[in-house]
Formats: sequence, structure tokens, C-alpha cells
Amino acid sequence: MLVLTCILSFACVLACAWAHDAAAADAREGSAVDEQAGFGLEGFTRYNKGAQRLVDDVDLGYRFPVAEGSTVVVVNTPEAVWVHVDERAAAEVGFNADDPDDVQALMDLIIELDEDRARGGSLLGSATGGWTVTTSDETVEGPYRYIFRAQAGDGCYTSVQPADIPAGSTPSEAAATSGLDLGDGVLWVDDARLVAASDIATTAAPSWHEELISFFADVDMRPFWVSLKTSGVALAVTFVLGLLAAWKTMGTSGRLKGLLDSVFTIPMVLPPTVCGFLLLLLFGQSTVVGRWLIDHGVALVFTWPAAVISAIVVSFPLMYRTALGAFEALDEQMLDAARTLGWSERRIVTGIMLPLAWPSIAAGTVLAFARAMGEFGCTLFFAGNYAGVTQTIPIAIYFEWMSGNTDVALFWVIVVILFSFLVILFINLYTARAQRYRERGSRRARRSRDADMPTVADGLEAHGGDAVRIDRDALAALLADPDPAPAGDEGRTS
Repeated sequence: MLVLTCILSFACVLACAWAHDAAAADAREGSAVDEQAGFGLEGFTRYNKGAQRLVDDVDLGYRFPVAEGSTVVVVNTPEAVWVHVDERAAAEVGFNADDPDDVQALMDLIIELDEDRARGGSLLGSATGGWTVTTSDETVEGPYRYIFRAQAGDGCYTSVQPADIPAGSTPSEAAATSGLDLGDGVLWVDDARLVAASDIATTAAPSWHEELISFFADVDMRPFWVSLKTSGVALAVTFVLGLLAAWKTMGTSGRLKGLLDSVFTIPMVLPPTVCGFLLLLLFGQSTVVGRWLIDHGVALVFTWPAAVISAIVVSFPLMYRTALGAFEALDEQMLDAARTLGWSERRIVTGIMLPLAWPSIAAGTVLAFARAMGEFGCTLFFAGNYAGVTQTIPIAIYFEWMSGNTDVALFWVIVVILFSFLVILFINLYTARAQRYRERGSRRARRSRDADMPTVADGLEAHGGDAVRIDRDALAALLADPDPAPAGDEGRTS
């Protein structure tokens, strides 16, 4: 898997390098320069998704992070594109917000870099609203107020808030009261640093191996190890619980069997976010179980064990349903014969059921592992997103894309696709191998049975073990004589 990851990383880096325009290839990644205007942009980042959580107990409404040192913030709204330029940075590079040539040059640089970061998404170049370049700290558009550089804690954020906030209320409370969805007020946000043209490096584009080394130096491989560790532990638990549940359900009849089957299968049809929300309620402070665990020093919410529990919940139905189907396909008379010989139920399971059903169980095991590896919604709800602790590959894809690191998100997407392909390929190969093994066993059994059959001395051949070849002429003569000679007469035939 590590070798394949390296190959895919190499392909991903090459694809990103080919996607760059020739003009941007001479500048550092995320940078563009206009020599004639005398300024350029570097450190360009696109944020496709914001958040509405508090920042150090400060309510900023719907917010996007602003990278440290950024002096240009681009807010793309459904009606317009707002470009905020730090006044001091503009004066240092000679940018004049009232000069149409400078404004057009800045717009061209932003459109060029945004297109490079879009990765197939919507583009600023196709925005239908008008562009406004301003040095003001905030602006109002319709029911929304946009604060370009709001300070909170140790960070800086672009904030979307209601245009009117009553005294004593917070942006989120005011939005909830008025029924305003702050997320609808912005499509995405870009930011960058405005610098002089001479400050942007115009070295030659790095070679592919330099790109590869740089990519692996920057990418965080912890999501892979967290996913692998979480899925492995979850699989060990799921394998045992799935087989036990399938065995017990198979031995149950009537309405109880239908009830058990529904309870064991329902996580497979529920949305993962619903499963995560229910786990959050069950083990949180809002239930007796959660409070009891917390009082005894067991805090599961937003921990690595929570990620394991989430993976177990979503992968268990696959293991259970596969094992149940394999057990029910076995010959019931064969199991009853074993019971008449005095075999215990445990010996029947280990000596007959598991060996005969093993190909299907193995396929279910691999599917359960792949499902646990790809779990997103339940884990995010119940375990959260903590790098190196609960951040699995699917969660890393989402948050890397939200942070504008599309190259890293694409890398993890390719890893997941390849892993899924290998899982399906393994199941197909193993199933085909098991089928060939069974066919060879059947052929050997037939040959052994034929070899053990007694030879017929009168020249008649055995067919199927019970039938003999019929002499058609003798049969026709016998049927034509309605009064055959009695036994002992000379005309008796044999």
C-alpha cells in the first residue's frame, strides 16, 4: 500500500504541475506577477467552506480563516465580488484602488490564481456580479454584513454577519431570530499577500522529482495511519460480533428473528450522520449511560475510541449480513445429521459451518474493513476532527479541500479509490479461487465414487450408480410375446 501511495503521489504531483499555465510556472506556486503594474500576489489560498463555531467564546457569525500575513481578501457573494486590500500594503507596493489600470491588473491576477485553485469548481472569472475593490474594513450588501479582517483569539477571520444586530445579541442569535442563513451570503473566500513585483521569485519551474520531494515533505501521512489503526481494531471486533450475531439469529425463529435482524441491519440503511448523532447522544451528557460513564472517568466523545466505535457501528451490518447469508445457505440436514452424531453446537460451528461458509465470510470481512476505512459522517459527528488522533482519510479529504489544499485532498481521493479497487479485486479473485477449489473437489469425489463401483461381469455398464444398460432387442422380443414360457420350459430365455 505504501508503494502504491508513492506512485499515486507522483502522478498527482505531475497532474498538478501540468495544470499550471506557462505564465504562472515561472513563479512560485500560488503566486502571480504583473511586471507592468509593478505588483503581484503570493500565498494565494481558496477556502470553499466556512464554519459558524465560536472562536475562543467569540461569535463571529459565519467565518473563513485568513492566512497570516495576507493583505488581500476576496469575498465572492451571490450578487458581487468584493476585494479588500490592506491600505498599508497597497501604499507599499504603489497600488491605487482608484486607478482603473491597477484595479484591472489586480483582478486579472486574482482570476488567474483562483482558476488554478478551483480544481473544476466555479470560477471568479465567470462571476456575474460586479467587482468592487475597497480598503474599508467592512461592507454591507442586502441583509449581510461582511467584515474582511475580524480578529478573534490568535487568528484573523473573514466574517459574514447580519446587517443589523440588536443590542445585546450575537450574530448567530440575530441570524436565527430573523431566519437568515449566513452561509448563503458567501460562496467562497480567497486571500493572498500583495507584494512588489520584485519580491516574487521567478525561478525556473522545479523538476518532477523536486515536486515529488516537496509534496511528500509537506503532506501529513497521519490520516493514513489513523485510518489503518482504527479500521484494524474495528475489524477485529466486527468479525467476532458479526459471526456471533449471525449464528444466534440463524438459530432463532419467528418474530424475534425478524426483530434481531432489523436491529443488526439498520445501521446499514441509516445515514452515517444519523448514526453519529445517536452515538453522540448516547455517550454524551444528555443520557444516563453517558453521565454514568463520565462519572466513572470514561469520556468517549471526540476521542480515538469514539472513532473505533463509529467504524464498528457502520461496518458491523456488512459482516453480519454476509455471515448470515452464508450460514443460511448451508444444508440444514447436514447440520441435523451432525447433531444426531452427538456433536455440540460449538463443534458444528467450528467444524462445519465456518469452513463451508468461509469464502463468503472472508468477502464480508474485507468489505467490512473497507467500509470502516471509508467512514466519514459518523466519525466526524462522534469523534471529531483531531489531526493524528481521529482524523481519518475521508475527514482529511474534506478539511483539506475546505482549507484550499486541493492537491493534498486529490492525493487522498486517489488513495481511497485505489484501495477500494484493490478490495473489490481481492474479493473477485478469492471468490473465483474458492469456486475453482470446490469444482476440483467435486471432480475428485466423482472420480473416487466411480473407481469404487463394482465391475459388472455380464458386460452391462453402470450409469449413475443404479441404472444398467438395457438390451433393446431383447426387451422388444419380450414385449412382443404376450404369453412367455413358464419357468423351467426349454423355450425359456435369459
